[in-house]
Amino acid sequence: MNDKAFRIEHDSMGELEVPSDALWGAQTQRAVNNFPISGLRMPRQFIAALGLVKWAAAGANAELGLITSDVAIAIQRAALAVAEGEHDEHFPIDVFQTGSGTSSNMNANEVISHLATASLGKEVHPNDHVNMSQSSNDIIPTCVHVSAALAIQEKLLPALAHLSKVLEKKADETRDVVKTGRTHLMDAMPVTMGQELDGWRSQIDHASERLGDSMKRLTELAQGGTAVGTGINAHPKFGAKVAQLLSERTGVPFREADNLFESLSSQDAAVETSGQLRVLAVSLTKIANDLRWMNSGPLAGIGDIELPALQPGSSIMPGKVNPVIPEAVTMVCAQVIGNDLTITIGGQAGNFQLNVMLPVIVHNLIQSIETLATASVCLADSAIAGFTVRLDNIDRALGRNPILVTALNPVIGYEKGAAVAKQAYKEGRPVKDVAREMTDLTDEELDRLLDPAGLTEGGIKH
Repeated sequence: MNDKAFRIEHDSMGELEVPSDALWGAQTQRAVNNFPISGLRMPRQFIAALGLVKWAAAGANAELGLITSDVAIAIQRAALAVAEGEHDEHFPIDVFQTGSGTSSNMNANEVISHLATASLGKEVHPNDHVNMSQSSNDIIPTCVHVSAALAIQEKLLPALAHLSKVLEKKADETRDVVKTGRTHLMDAMPVTMGQELDGWRSQIDHASERLGDSMKRLTELAQGGTAVGTGINAHPKFGAKVAQLLSERTGVPFREADNLFESLSSQDAAVETSGQLRVLAVSLTKIANDLRWMNSGPLAGIGDIELPALQPGSSIMPGKVNPVIPEAVTMVCAQVIGNDLTITIGGQAGNFQLNVMLPVIVHNLIQSIETLATASVCLADSAIAGFTVRLDNIDRALGRNPILVTALNPVIGYEKGAAVAKQAYKEGRPVKDVAREMTDLTDEELDRLLDPAGLTEGGIKH
């Protein structure tokens, strides 16, 4: 590589070479040199948040009379280009960097400075102008919250609403399908498939409600605290103004945190949000595993349903088809649960006035939000919406279910009922036939008491 492939940049530590076509400067290059660790870059959603916050900061500084309008406009134009992903290749820093995320903040400052200087025709300094009234110590916690809140609002909540709608529709379609209930994976009293699916829908709706509650804390921003929470070098109204501008642009109700010391030193809101994502992962795992069990077979399994056939299931067994979407969803959920542990450990790293695991927290948080969103849509569209009910299997199992005798307990007693159930199971006969021989109940009484559909009433309170 010849000398023209590089240019010389400098910072407070001296000079160094930077690729000639790079929009970043010396501090970004030092981070590139220092952290060749994983090859994982900061999430796109986080880079977008950096651009949005830098846009709002320039606007706030201009409104407060701290920066000229021409410089502010140049910064804002460049910052929005960053937010929209036009310069992602110029954000090369590894996730595993300095724990405050200072390198990523300076990366944004240098890229925006470079772009603004070129458009304005005069110097726009990365620290004195782009980073005015800010510190990495409030910018990065702010961007953790902004990126996560936007990802939840724009991606995850709509995905969960879609999954809930698909479940509601499928539950309505199957509301009259009476099937064998199962507890401990063993035959139990009957339920309708609609009731089963409506239980899943309720889990998803509750997940959305929990996330909505956590958003109240996630939309509180650290901006304005600067270095340690005291707001040194920032106008007293700066943080509130940044939150206001962000709210107006995104439609998300951001606000300056009530206690900036908490916002800089802790990531409790991120840990809380990750906990809600973990609950959602647990719910999706339950739903995906139920689908796998219900689809099992087609001959030697439960066989209540048949999932859409999406791809060959084996490289050696012709004709085999596997429940690939539920399997993929359970892997996503395992990843999210692991991410939650990383975020929890990261949240513990709030030492005195700063948390020093911010990059790894936001990397895992955004990954969890985005993969849960896409997995929810896949589960809805490629598994739930298109599965077919195997009524022949369901009816065959339901008619021979000895546990139906539970409905006779109030009339013949538990011990007599147990005897009927054991005899029916031993002989492989319908419980109604055995009860007719072992009790004094009439056919009319048995038909009424052992009607499977009648036994499914109740369970949903409106």
